[in-house]
Amino acid sequence: MRRHPHLYEINTWPWLKDLSRQRGRAVTLGSVPDDVWDSIASRGFDLVYLMGIWARSDIGRQIARSDPGAWAAFDGAAAHWRIPDVVGSAFSIKGYDPDPALGSMDDLDRARAALHTRGMKLIVDFIPNHFGFDHPWTRTHPDRFVCGSEEAFRASPTTFRLVELDGHEPRYIARARDPYFLPWSDVAQIDYSKEDTRRAMVEQLRRIASHADGARCDMAMLVLSDVFSNTWHMFVEPWNATREFWEDARAAIPEFLLIAEVYWDMEYRLQGLGFDYTYDKRLYDRLLHENAESIAGHLQADPVYQSKSARFIENHDEPRSAESFGPRVRAAACAMSTIPGLRFYYDGQFEGRKVRLPMQLGADVEEQIDNELAAFYARLLSIVDEDVFHDGSWTLCDVERDGEAPDGLLAWRWKRGADIRLVVVNMSHGCAHGRVQLTDDLAAADRLVFEELLSGTSIEHAAADLRDGLPLRLASGEAAIFSVHAGGSLRE
Repeated sequence: MRRHPHLYEINTWPWLKDLSRQRGRAVTLGSVPDDVWDSIASRGFDLVYLMGIWARSDIGRQIARSDPGAWAAFDGAAAHWRIPDVVGSAFSIKGYDPDPALGSMDDLDRARAALHTRGMKLIVDFIPNHFGFDHPWTRTHPDRFVCGSEEAFRASPTTFRLVELDGHEPRYIARARDPYFLPWSDVAQIDYSKEDTRRAMVEQLRRIASHADGARCDMAMLVLSDVFSNTWHMFVEPWNATREFWEDARAAIPEFLLIAEVYWDMEYRLQGLGFDYTYDKRLYDRLLHENAESIAGHLQADPVYQSKSARFIENHDEPRSAESFGPRVRAAACAMSTIPGLRFYYDGQFEGRKVRLPMQLGADVEEQIDNELAAFYARLLSIVDEDVFHDGSWTLCDVERDGEAPDGLLAWRWKRGADIRLVVVNMSHGCAHGRVQLTDDLAAADRLVFEELLSGTSIEHAAADLRDGLPLRLASGEAAIFSVHAGGSLRE
């Protein structure tokens, strides 16, 4: 796989439903038309993440269908949704087999084979923190979940769910949670204080690895020993964790690609435990809310850390980038696509979709395509597919702001042999102008031609005129990718 690979996330249930409508037949994981896979491959993707393929919890589905509090989100996304459209959360599952509505394990294997034929790999979900309340373990191995007493249940009924067991006393299984939020009503909390549970979860992951090439690991930091203990210490026995779960997982599946959804500044720690890539939510937040100085500071992190960061401006957890970034979306897209790390794109991003579909809905929403944005992305993806953006060396460039201009310009350089690319973006809300300080290899000719690849225009400068930097003025949200080459004879 290439350095700095490109990943394409698909919300599988509505995607297959939409394909079925378009093709006039039921399309499953195993019968996706060849031209659909061809189209994805043609845009230069290395990885396809089929999000939400596992069997949805029937209990979770019923909770979602019966919760008026969730209906407001459904109304905001799909005005004409119906109860059958609520299929349950992709992260409340009853096991690691594909949902029958989407296909079988054989169908998943066929999808994987189709991707391999086109030089792509398959990424699926691994949800380490919880299962739906109808997962078989809730009856066969209830001790693999955090449980409370009847007294604890009475004191805090929203923390637990009562599970009736034939011929046995009922169990009070904890609802899973992020420690900073209320418990999720539709999932049971797995107990990582127990060695048996940890071994069983490694086996779950090993089975997934026999049918996919990698996994996006949901809320991966929640199963770290200290995080888990701090969240659940009042309901579990103390234990001495000599190894983290993720260390055991990495040892069991050494060639399997692991991508962590992670927050709370725990990215570097999870990389050290064996993750190939970790979410870079801080870059997303800086691009969306902060100035160029803050973004540039973030991009000065350790190069190895950066190369293992997953860069995105939208995914299934975030608002659509066309909506959140507005007129700055092109600059944000150009930035995330041209810095080191995993470049993470989401289905609908290129067409400018603005509706974020709630996880529980299985029917997509028709939106008008933004043809100008789609054309921009087509050009951008073709540019960043070049080897220089994957095998080249990357350097952040200094930018000197002119006068009172907004602090918006960011610049960096890629170099691979004689190939040089200079990327400049304006993330501010106003027109920004300044001088990009050129690295030595950009000043080795008498004259330099800067061919702007997004627009097809070019400018030429005498090297002597660039001693104080390349002068540039970009409107808010504007981006430029220059191919730089000598316009005159090389200086000795």
